[in-house]
Amino acid sequence: MKLFEQYQFQAFVKETLQKLNFQSPTEIQKSVIPLVYKHRDVIGISQTGTGKTHAFLIPIMDMIETSADCVQAVITAPTRELAQQIYDQAKVFINYNKNLRVSLIIGGKDKQKTISKLNVQPHLVIGTPGRIKDLSLEEQALKITTADIFVIDEADMTLEYGYLEDIDAVLGKMKENLQMLVFSATIPQMLRPFLKKYMDSPKIIEIDEHLSTSRNISHYLVPTKHRQRYEVLKNIMQVIDPYICIIFCNKREEVEQLSHQLREDGYKVGEIHGNLEPRERRQMMRRIKNMEYQYIVATDIAARGIDIDGVSHIINMEFPTELDFYIHRSGRCGRGKYTGECYNMYDTYNQQMVEALEKKGIHFEVKELKGQQFKQSQEREKRKTRVKHQTELEKKISAIVRKPAKVKPGYKKKRKRQIEAMVQKERRAMIKQDIRRQKKERAKQAQREKREREAQ
Repeated sequence: MKLFEQYQFQAFVKETLQKLNFQSPTEIQKSVIPLVYKHRDVIGISQTGTGKTHAFLIPIMDMIETSADCVQAVITAPTRELAQQIYDQAKVFINYNKNLRVSLIIGGKDKQKTISKLNVQPHLVIGTPGRIKDLSLEEQALKITTADIFVIDEADMTLEYGYLEDIDAVLGKMKENLQMLVFSATIPQMLRPFLKKYMDSPKIIEIDEHLSTSRNISHYLVPTKHRQRYEVLKNIMQVIDPYICIIFCNKREEVEQLSHQLREDGYKVGEIHGNLEPRERRQMMRRIKNMEYQYIVATDIAARGIDIDGVSHIINMEFPTELDFYIHRSGRCGRGKYTGECYNMYDTYNQQMVEALEKKGIHFEVKELKGQQFKQSQEREKRKTRVKHQTELEKKISAIVRKPAKVKPGYKKKRKRQIEAMVQKERRAMIKQDIRRQKKERAKQAQREKREREAQ
């Protein structure tokens, strides 16, 4: 096994890695780092917790020429929290090389103050696509056209949140021989034309560490048996004794409602979701890092790349809508050499999701709450013999895709495929609608900020 000390890094990079206690590269680091030095375009496909941030950060830091007063690399992330996290990792390198200049370019901060700091250009820019576009193309304060490397982290989230247009506008002004590094948990079909447009014969590195990450985590199904999920949650909380527990909901409104209920019942809880104002989000992340909360209620924004140290337990109020998001959620605990426990409220309509996750190597145990302790249950085995219940969306579409008058061989499989395709189409439409709503919210926020500036 190759160790980091065998790489020909600059002295300050080696010191940083020693400080971080990084001894040997992870699989994705081992594959990506040499390609960055060869100026190859790279698509890295890996899950949370595989070390992909340092796969691009280490070589970028090593290659920066501090004697040149210009931007040499740009890293984008779809959310402020993710950008802040990458920036925090980059700051560790600065401790061992004071000549390095790194700027965090995100919304929610004083824009004019950020512009004034750009009188001296940074060597590395880390930020969100919208604010980078604003300061580079519209304000022309950030001179990123000199950059040799452009990194898009969490590319599938960038697409889902509707920020690909901002990156497209920025890349249109960059060098022709720009090196592109794109990292993502998945590569959706809608992302591929963009990658083809800007990447030159990229090397695809796919690291499937589902099994290795799940070995440290125990996955439990807790049957709700038609009880109120809040009641089940309280019962789970009375049994477990977490260091830090993240409780996941699928919607922002559900996070707000659940947080309110828990506070009324005397729990001190943090919350992470997209409805928080920028200042509230910064304060919340600071409190979480200071270990002020034992319980954190969150949407999937916390599952994708946001590092919260010491998470020992995960509770899913319901399964996420997308398969990979379960991997992201459960991957928040059991990191490194530590173990974790992931509890999932479970009912009959979750059976298909559970079976799909089992095919990815995840083993579930069914636990029933008996008094103040969990006991093994055969509930799931019994449920397997029952008739599968369709979701409301599946029922709606099944009514449209009717059984043909003349039945041909294979019609059941064909009908099932039709229903699945229409369900997927409906879900994509809902995601697009949510993105449009978010864009409108951002536009309104920008108008409010503009009015506030004019009033001053």
